[in-house]
Amino acid sequence: MTRRPRLAAILLAVASSAAAAEVTSGSGLPVSQETLHRRWKASWLACAGAPERDPGVFRFRRVLELSSAPARYVVHASGDQRFVLFVNGRRVGVGPARGDVYFWRFESFDLAPFLKPGRNLLLALVWNFGTQAPGAQTSARTGFVLQGDGPAEQAANTDADWQCAAEPGHQPWPEGARALREEAHQYFVVGPGERLFAARYDWEWARLPEPGREVSGRWTAAVAYDQPSPRTIAEGPGYTLSPEGRLLVVDELPPMEYRDVPAGTVVRATGARPPVGFPDAAALEIAPHTRASLLLDRRTLVAAYPELAFSGGRGSRVRLTYQEALVGDGYHKGNRDLLVGKRMLGYSDEVVPDGGRGRVFQPLWWRTWRFLQLDVETADAPLVIDSLKAHATGYPFEAKAAFDAGDPVLDRMLEVGWRTARLCAHETYFDCPFYEQYQYVGDTRIQALISYTYAGDDRLARQAIASFERSRRSDGITSSRYPAAEPQYIPPFSLLWIGMVHDFWMYRDDPAFVRAQLPGTRTVLEWFLDRQLPNGMMGRTAWWSFVDWATDFFAGVPPMEKDGQSAAITLQLVGALRDAADLEAAVGDPQRAAAYRQRADAAAQAVYRLCWDGGRGLVADRPSQDRFSQQTNILAILADAVPADRQPAVLDRVLAVGMPSARDAEGTAPAEGEQRSPTKASYYFRFYLARALDKLGRGDVYLPQLEPWREMLRLGLSTWAEAPFDTTRSDCHAWSAHPNYDLLTIVAGIRPASPGFRTVRLQPSLGALRTLTASMPHPAGRIAVAYRRTGDALEASVTLPPGLTGELAWRGRTQALHSGPQSVKLE
Repeated sequence: MTRRPRLAAILLAVASSAAAAEVTSGSGLPVSQETLHRRWKASWLACAGAPERDPGVFRFRRVLELSSAPARYVVHASGDQRFVLFVNGRRVGVGPARGDVYFWRFESFDLAPFLKPGRNLLLALVWNFGTQAPGAQTSARTGFVLQGDGPAEQAANTDADWQCAAEPGHQPWPEGARALREEAHQYFVVGPGERLFAARYDWEWARLPEPGREVSGRWTAAVAYDQPSPRTIAEGPGYTLSPEGRLLVVDELPPMEYRDVPAGTVVRATGARPPVGFPDAAALEIAPHTRASLLLDRRTLVAAYPELAFSGGRGSRVRLTYQEALVGDGYHKGNRDLLVGKRMLGYSDEVVPDGGRGRVFQPLWWRTWRFLQLDVETADAPLVIDSLKAHATGYPFEAKAAFDAGDPVLDRMLEVGWRTARLCAHETYFDCPFYEQYQYVGDTRIQALISYTYAGDDRLARQAIASFERSRRSDGITSSRYPAAEPQYIPPFSLLWIGMVHDFWMYRDDPAFVRAQLPGTRTVLEWFLDRQLPNGMMGRTAWWSFVDWATDFFAGVPPMEKDGQSAAITLQLVGALRDAADLEAAVGDPQRAAAYRQRADAAAQAVYRLCWDGGRGLVADRPSQDRFSQQTNILAILADAVPADRQPAVLDRVLAVGMPSARDAEGTAPAEGEQRSPTKASYYFRFYLARALDKLGRGDVYLPQLEPWREMLRLGLSTWAEAPFDTTRSDCHAWSAHPNYDLLTIVAGIRPASPGFRTVRLQPSLGALRTLTASMPHPAGRIAVAYRRTGDALEASVTLPPGLTGELAWRGRTQALHSGPQSVKLE
């Protein structure tokens, strides 16, 4: 026992030595080794007597005296659940980026631009929504911590000199989401609405306290309850994690955006006549004893913090309601641009003015809307809406790809797809920004590919891959979504996570990162192989065997036998085994790679032996051969479960089934044994249809497959919807944005020819296009192409970045490519 402290010190020294290289946070600031590898000198702070995990909003502050304005003043901060940091009343930043208690992130800020000689006020607004928190939010205990990076900044450390005050005037408001959950019966887990009681709110929070009066009025001394531990030391001898503790890691992502955008334009008003310029540049006065309603339309969806400025109106009530689309009866949406006969059914915040002037409400967490409705009920005094502004937020992706075919509809599709991808990317990827804000594997795989090819940015994808690896259950499979306070398991998504690692391996040359995922890919495959039946088919598995939202799949689950046999799930296992075999052969165990390939071939043969229907020329969804789907046959082509000479005919039959449409009725699975035409693939699963077209060299028929997206444009969507139903829940779902990826990789034909994108293959599939220019970011620079087709000949101008070589393929002919600019003609 007496040797443990000495051993701990030795381990700390080894860890510090091994990590001597400088670490930089996502904000670009260096993080000291002391911060990364030793217990922090700062403490986690709480408010005395405040609830530890129940909903609450608090402020923590301290006065920092400086003899001169510093050139650099780097601090690291974290909070539970969230915080906004201010210096001298100015907003510095927010955090922490979502994770879990074993990977709890801290943010890094340079306060120097906000500091001045003399007395400065550091203040953090901290909140915990408790059981009402977003589903993707985890928590240990309400608190805040701030640590200076170097000796000079240690004066800012959270300690006994900090004060705390509860903020009763701004609180979560569960009523704000009631209509969506109870009336519309929607799964809505992004957190509560919020309510501002202006009369209870501390409007003096940014005022510097007088010397000697830091602890007065609402302000009391903060309580220290835990000493923060960086993850690199918390598991060493002599260290334990307290029940309210967290293991801190640097946030490697850049700060989220916070930029001004319009809140919307008034398109419908009752009870008040807004002046020209409202709500950005002109105020609106609402008379006493008036009920007024103003509907604003942005024309495009946004994820943003609304900011309502108001004056007077004591006793009034103002409700701000947000939605993607107005709805008619039965949650039908129809054309999003048409307002007649539709109403607002969204989630809300509420403001109760106190009569003061220049009041401002901004919710703690951002909102998503195309439509924003202001409902006002005044009492004895008039209310002035001074302005309604918005500050867009999200991951700071920049579009670095280009695609120009001289087709304005394709241009519009790319614009809408990029907006969809951006709105579904924040501190994690999201399935949708309005309803869930969960990072799901199936969605994230597609989003990561868009990130590599359209933005040239892999940071969010790395975070996602590593998060899913950490989410694995003790028996092997990953969570379907992570981070998440409520676990959920979709076993096929674990297989898609292996595909996601394989995608990264192809687009990024980082074998160490790929190798670090192999323990996870192995346990996932062991879990599935343990449940494989003697005939080679997958048997029944626990949890939710989701494959695709389709009218004939019950809750997204394909037809299967009573013992669980499903061709679609077995074929997804085949794909994952082959992807894992590639990874093992490259950076892992070659013998394991060979074993995976043998198991994959055997499973593919089992599907063909048991599910092939020669009369239909299709693979059935299950051995009883009573149900068929595009999904299963797409997977059969990708897995080579059908002999190569039969695959083109299978693809023709898949395409003959048709495309999903917003006019399709939502249904349930047909009765047992009932025959129907094959089930259509959704917007999501048509990503895999595109891969099948590409595999068989049928990329020339890709562009006509975009009709479902053209239909969404005709319906007035500004982002791509979740599913092809008129009552689709989400109008913004990233898995439907894959045409941005497909147009670059199939039509423009730019794709990696070898792992790590060390070489490139250009294989355009122009279809009816005669000319096309496109570019894609590459780790070494920019790949640019310009094609012109004349008859069967292709003229191409190609520029490859330094060090990148490859080939151009066109109708069976190839031409080697070198780095730099070049012109090629293939006839």
